Amino acid sequence: MEIVQYPQFDEKLYKEKLDNGLEVNVLPKSGYHKTYGILTTDYGSLDNKFVPLHKEKMETVPDGVAHFLEHKLFEKEDHDAFDLFGHYGADANAFTSFTNTSYLFSTASFPQKSLEILLDFVQRPYFNAKSVEKEKGIIGQEIKMYEDDIDWRFYFGMLKNLYPDHPLSVDIAGTIDSIAKITVQNLYDCYWTFYHPQNMNLFVTGAVDPEETLDLIKENQSKKSFSPANEIKRASLDNDESGQDIIPYRMLELDTQRPKAAVGVKGLDQVPDGREGLVYKLRIDMLLWLLFSDTSTNYVRLYNEGVIDDSFDFMFQLERGFHYVSVSSDTNDPQRFCHEIIAVLEKAEQLLKGQYTQFNLAKKELIGRQIHSMNSLETIANQYSGHLFNGATIFDKVAIIQDMTLEEILTTCKDFIRSEAVSVYQILPKEGN
Repeated sequence: MEIVQYPQFDEKLYKEKLDNGLEVNVLPKSGYHKTYGILTTDYGSLDNKFVPLHKEKMETVPDGVAHFLEHKLFEKEDHDAFDLFGHYGADANAFTSFTNTSYLFSTASFPQKSLEILLDFVQRPYFNAKSVEKEKGIIGQEIKMYEDDIDWRFYFGMLKNLYPDHPLSVDIAGTIDSIAKITVQNLYDCYWTFYHPQNMNLFVTGAVDPEETLDLIKENQSKKSFSPANEIKRASLDNDESGQDIIPYRMLELDTQRPKAAVGVKGLDQVPDGREGLVYKLRIDMLLWLLFSDTSTNYVRLYNEGVIDDSFDFMFQLERGFHYVSVSSDTNDPQRFCHEIIAVLEKAEQLLKGQYTQFNLAKKELIGRQIHSMNSLETIANQYSGHLFNGATIFDKVAIIQDMTLEEILTTCKDFIRSEAVSVYQILPKEGN
């Protein structure tokens, strides 16, 4: 067992990689009555083409299998895992992203029993044809619900601009047509390939004793047998790093009262491996904060001139295999909004050069936000990205931000923001609205 100490925050993280490959992190939090645990596999909606375990050829499964599998794992032959958690007073949930699937619980009572339930239901799959067919109807309704959600369509509209011929442009849940093709064999192929402990990590935090928790996890895992870990062979996703595949502009008319506009910037370069990837991410987070936070000159001007309102948002998303920036808002003048945001991005290096006072204030603000988020068990555990950033945690971020220089931000800005990587997406009211 390895103990990683964070004396600045009076925190200790207990880490161990078990014999079966499962990476375990336990963070005790004194003064807390709640326990939160999350079990994650490095497998998401993008992983629809791979070599199944014990097979030799690449196979393609229907879009939406990862999300479908997440739903079905809770249902067993004679019980539902949600009922077990509820019996012991725990809340449980799960979510699927483009590259990960996570299962979680939160409880103020019987944390050890909840942890055992989490490990057992995820590691004991049971699928049958009848329940799979029933689930298709349930998930089909979920897909239709999101198709009626303008914000969801807005989000994927920009992704389809930046990644038009890429699985990123497909809803994580798949489509009505794609989920209709999912079979029990698809679910088992994906499960046995991607749910091996070697491809998973567990993070437990809150009112826990680290030694007792690790002993419980080891005992639980020792009772189960797993096939030898094999290297997972995923298809390499086509990602045009020249930016030539990007759709520069698209517009969609819907039944909405106000226009929505977004400017996206696709990351064309490869992200550094390991913790350098986290440094890269935090630098772009800082860049966006300097340019668009609600205390920035750009935000105040655009807000006062009525170009943006409180719906204004900016984000940087980085996961395995892709990264991009999106700046968006509801606006009465979508053309001007896009023109103004692009102008800020194109002049970013010039606008920020020499702005040391602004930069130092931003560092303090972002560090303060990180420290404040350390009070949330969910945030601590959910921000753990496993292999993506080589095991870095929320506690590693403060030191990275503290060591940043404005010159590093300017270099990152110059490398990331390129005219060929920029795209605009708008949703406009239908004529007559």
